[in-house]
Amino acid sequence: MPKKIAILHTSFVFVSVEPAINDLIAELIPDAEVLHFVDSDVLATVVREQGISTRSEERMTHLAQAAEAAGADIIFSACSSLGPALDVAATHVSTPVLKIDEAMAIRAAGEGSRIGVLATVPTTLGPTSDLIAAQARAQGREVSLQQRLCPGAFDVLMSGDRERHDAMIAEQAVDLAREVDLIVLAQASMSRLAGTLADTTGLTVLTSPRMGVDLLASRVAALPA
Repeated sequence: MPKKIAILHTSFVFVSVEPAINDLIAELIPDAEVLHFVDSDVLATVVREQGISTRSEERMTHLAQAAEAAGADIIFSACSSLGPALDVAATHVSTPVLKIDEAMAIRAAGEGSRIGVLATVPTTLGPTSDLIAAQARAQGREVSLQQRLCPGAFDVLMSGDRERHDAMIAEQAVDLAREVDLIVLAQASMSRLAGTLADTTGLTVLTSPRMGVDLLASRVAALPA
């Protein structure tokens, strides 16, 4: 029987505006059954409150529990900002939980020394940087992290203006490249730009979706039959 993958979303952007995750799962895990669980307001709440409250943790726990109740074999979180809340949610379910940016953090920590973390939502910078730092410690490496926010770009994307969104990110990436030797795009909504930004900056530019789904595919393959 095909495995059930539950994707937890904190915005409709990945369901309607940027369906890259769905496309990658269809490509890399074609026989999987995909279930979507969306709390379209929790990311906005975290941005508004400038941090993850206990209530936001509870909301992500409820999503994970709903996924488990639906018979999911594995839970895949599509939101980097809510990573710490997923750590809490994982303690309340027995279903395996995987973050979309886990594989990216492992590679960044292994390859970079001066790592730039570029984001369009401020709440993503801390969790992504912390995840990379944790992976660096696990690998016995010392790295420095330079956080860079591209303010307003996410709202521009949500309004449907991809061209302006992309130009805003490119400008920040070129400036950030002067200070680092590797760039991490902290949100999957920026993933389309990885190749272009790598060409523009001359640096390795990492993005989470394909690496994250690659790791998801290996975890699904390892699940009991």
